Order: sequence, then C-alpha cells, then structure tokens
Amino acid sequence: MTLNEKREFLDAKVRYYQRPEFLESDPIQIPHAFDRKEDIEISGFLAATIAWGNRKSIIRSGGLLMELMGNSPLDFVLQAKEADFRNLQGFVHRTFNAADLKTFILCLRHVYQNHGGLESLFTRYASLGMQPAIGKVREHFFEIPHAARTRKHFSDPGRGSAAKRLNMFLRWMVRPPEAGVDFGLWDSISPSLLSCPLDVHSGKVARALGLLKRKQNDAKAVAELDRSLRKLDPADPVKYDFALFGLGVFEGFPSTRKDPDR
Repeated sequence: MTLNEKREFLDAKVRYYQRPEFLESDPIQIPHAFDRKEDIEISGFLAATIAWGNRKSIIRSGGLLMELMGNSPLDFVLQAKEADFRNLQGFVHRTFNAADLKTFILCLRHVYQNHGGLESLFTRYASLGMQPAIGKVREHFFEIPHAARTRKHFSDPGRGSAAKRLNMFLRWMVRPPEAGVDFGLWDSISPSLLSCPLDVHSGKVARALGLLKRKQNDAKAVAELDRSLRKLDPADPVKYDFALFGLGVFEGFPSTRKDPDR
C-alpha cells in the first residue's frame, strides 16, 4: 500500500468513526456533559486518568466520580473541604483509589490557583513538543505534598511511557470540535503538535499498515508513529487515532478478534 493509498484508506475511516455516535461508547462522553470550560477540562482530565480497562467500566466510574464531585468539577476542586473528601471514600477504579483521587483534586487545585489552569500550564511548555510538555506539567502537578504511589497515575514520556491517556486527553482539548467529538477548547496549542494515544489496538493496526515497526508500545513507539502520521497529515496527525482505534476495536483489523477494552 502506497503512502497515498494509506492516507485515502485512513481518511475514510476517520470520517466514519469521527462522529457524534462515537461518544456513546467512549469516555469522552464524561466531559461532554459539561458546558463550562474548566468543568470540561477537569472532568476530561479525571476521566482520562482512569481510562484503562473495559470502556463500560470507565464510563461508569467516570459518571460516579462526577456525582461525587456534585457534578461541578471546578467548584469541587477549588472549594472541597475535608467533609467533602470523606464523601469520596470507597471510590476505586482499578488501582486508582480514593486517596489517589483526593491527591489529584488537591494537585488540580494547585494548578488552577498557582499556574493558571491546565491549558496555561500545557501551553507554557508546548514549544518543547507535547511529550516533553507532559513531563514538565507532571513536575508542577506534584509540587504539593503527595503519596509517592499516586505518581504512577500521571505518566511520564521522559521515563519511556507512551502516556496514552494523557495524549488522549490532549486530543480531546486541542482538536477542533466540528465533527462533534473533540472540544477544540485549547486554541493556544496547535493540533500539529499532538501525539497519537498509542495502545494495544492502535499499535497493532499501525504495525499492520507499516506505520510502526517498534514492538513495544512506549515513548519511542509514539515518536515513530508520530513521524508516520505527520507524513499523512502534518497539520492534524492525531485525527488518525479514530481510524486506528476504530479499525482495531470495532473491525478487529488485522485479525477477526474484537475486544471491547481500550
């Protein structure tokens, strides 16, 4: 398959999967429940943080999390008292528990009170490239006292992580909203800088299409896939996440196996 043939094939899949119906089975539906910019950012960041495992379970946990925060994420982040945090007891999604959640909320409070919010912080380092920017934001995020175990829930590409969930969150915030899926809230960052949220499904499809050779789904693989996708569309390479993910999950490409987990 030539480069142009790959582009035509994947562009068609992007058009097919990037539509409002995609929200029905994806964690991005959690931030779509809100209108205020900061509520979208915070709910999206927390939904992305717990976005591993079965997608139905992710959506269920994300919805519960928003209920526990009074369906007003920004207000909860900025104003929650100890009595409010006690209401979070019992929340757990995989290895992300109530203690991790409290720490993340307090770290977000620090970001919004002292660094101008998530957009401001990511934008500050965007010129480095979004993968180094993730590492820089992570450093600021954990400037307040925290349990060491909680750091594992904020991936660091500088330590070799593919940072799939954070790259997914950045796609949500940055890519234009015209298709009714992503938000386009952060126009201070160009979509050309984004990286594909690499996971087992998108990686498998990318390798089958000759877009990725590296076997591990790590930071080096993300960089390699970025180079390939930017040849297809340098202005908006991460749009192909819809195609790679859709082909892998909904069509079982390149095999016939279908897996509902992301």
